[in-house]
Amino acid sequence: MLHDKDRIFTDIYGEKGPGLEQAKARGDYDGLKDLILLGRAEIVDRVKKSGLRGRGGAGFPTGLKWSFMPKETDGGPVYLVVNADESEPGTCKDREIMRHEPHKLVEGCILAAVGMGCTAGYIYIRGEYVREAEALERALAEAYDAGLLGRDILGTGLDFELYLHRGAGAYICGEETGLIESLEGKKGQPRLKPPFPAMVGLYGRPTTVNNVETIAVVPTILRRGAEWFAGLGRENNTGTKLFCISGHVNHPCTVEEEMSIPLRELIDKHCGGVRGGWDNLKAVIPGGSSVPLLPKDICDTIRMDFDDLRNVQSGLGTAAVIVMDQSTDVIKAIARLSKFYMHESCGQCTPCREGTGWLWRVMTRLVEGRARVEEIDMLYDVTKEIEGHTICALGDAAAWPVQGLIRHFRPEIEARIRAAAGKTDQMAAS
Repeated sequence: MLHDKDRIFTDIYGEKGPGLEQAKARGDYDGLKDLILLGRAEIVDRVKKSGLRGRGGAGFPTGLKWSFMPKETDGGPVYLVVNADESEPGTCKDREIMRHEPHKLVEGCILAAVGMGCTAGYIYIRGEYVREAEALERALAEAYDAGLLGRDILGTGLDFELYLHRGAGAYICGEETGLIESLEGKKGQPRLKPPFPAMVGLYGRPTTVNNVETIAVVPTILRRGAEWFAGLGRENNTGTKLFCISGHVNHPCTVEEEMSIPLRELIDKHCGGVRGGWDNLKAVIPGGSSVPLLPKDICDTIRMDFDDLRNVQSGLGTAAVIVMDQSTDVIKAIARLSKFYMHESCGQCTPCREGTGWLWRVMTRLVEGRARVEEIDMLYDVTKEIEGHTICALGDAAAWPVQGLIRHFRPEIEARIRAAAGKTDQMAAS
């Protein structure tokens, strides 16, 4: 359970205002000059010691990622890119930061720039986030007026420019190299790696792409200390996390909690429980639509962190918890996700371009029971041919929900097929 004194986002519900003065009253920019003067090596070292892992889905250690940036360059630009293209179904955490606490993100960008030697930064925001973009524009203007961005920030000698770029609503641009391609004005198709962005990124220059929440928590970590952050959660799963819970709960919400909180405690404490009571729970998608769902028996004891969820063949992802009660047609729900991934595939890789459409067509037949039991194994085999065989992880994202359905709800799929076959036989007999 997270105590109020340990909260990083103290105005996530927008009760106090997003402006610079309100942000400073909450402690933002407090001692920023001293934090900047810590220097590159010390900032990266403290982020490493905190155990912070990326909050955008992959969970890669942030300090380690920052350390990949070249220490010496030819004097050309070095970029920070903030991934604000929050397009994962069920996910609505970054938008709350941008709407209500945008200065936490701005300050995080400044300190990340010091940690990686960046000369400029771009916040790539999802096209549909109109109000969030407006809030960020206001925050950037306030920061420039206050001398917090631009040349010689607070007399430290740091020069850093920060820009906002609006996307056009493509899910694939949430992938870091697809985002970079889009930022350059091209079609948002992921790049082959290597070379990695840290060496050849935006405009061919060293670049690091980080999620909004990842960047926004950095100032508080540096201010309160890496040991404080590492003391929350459990080993390798440290700190606080924004969870967004939707679906069949009494009070859907976005809430900051301690990492490794039990799923049941998270839902009961902050959402008023599952609609109809915990025993009415059927399944939960624990980390946004791309991770495999979990049945109730696993949800009873699972903890919300990277390692515990990986051990049950799912993932924390973006920590977007989608709750489904017994009224849910779980086969239809996963078929709907299959349609989404088919629509959002950029079409560059054959396994994804052809496979996502194939998954959706088979899932549509499974919803109606118009399939054979043997096709369930064939469907699973096809997901394995897609998974791990594409340039980016969209192929995996399309495959995993179907794998989770087959793994945990195969009897329900088979029962539907048999029921549909029985109706056909009755009609033929009559």
